[in-house]
Amino acid sequence: MQSRAVELLVGFFVCLGIAAIFILTMRVSNLADTSDVDGGYTVVAAFDNIGGLKVGAPVNLAGVRVGRVADISLNQNTYRAEARLRIGSQYKLPKDSDASVLTSGLLGEQYVGIGPGGSLDNMQDGDEFIITQGAVVLENLIGQFMTSMGSDDSSSGNGGGSSGGGSGNNALPAP
Repeated sequence: MQSRAVELLVGFFVCLGIAAIFILTMRVSNLADTSDVDGGYTVVAAFDNIGGLKVGAPVNLAGVRVGRVADISLNQNTYRAEARLRIGSQYKLPKDSDASVLTSGLLGEQYVGIGPGGSLDNMQDGDEFIITQGAVVLENLIGQFMTSMGSDDSSSGNGGGSSGGGSGNNALPAP
């Protein structure tokens, strides 16, 4: 009889563990809150590079989720990625707000961050962000860092560069 109780207890904990893994997976993959923003309005943000931004990614203002990315497309005239952001009707964004593609978390989830402007007029359905900043591409940053390190090594070995020395002789030569 006691072995039956132990088997039931082990089974219960196994089920509990599976449920915990399922909930953790849903939270990490951002699927736990797939509900669309009820009501609200859609605004457009055009970016040079959206990185790994996906439809359904959160739109945050001051760390608070105010909407979701509803659609991503390529503008064939400007060759920029256009993200349509669905903002909840209870949130009013000033017309001069800015939008940036940002990264959060250990897994590098990308989201759209809104910086509020100071305008007294609010964005309406169909408005577009004027100021945007695309995703930072890590490969480009590493390439720039390596290039700058290479140029620093070559300029420091020339023996008599103009890198200071404290002489303070900045006067122009006499005519």
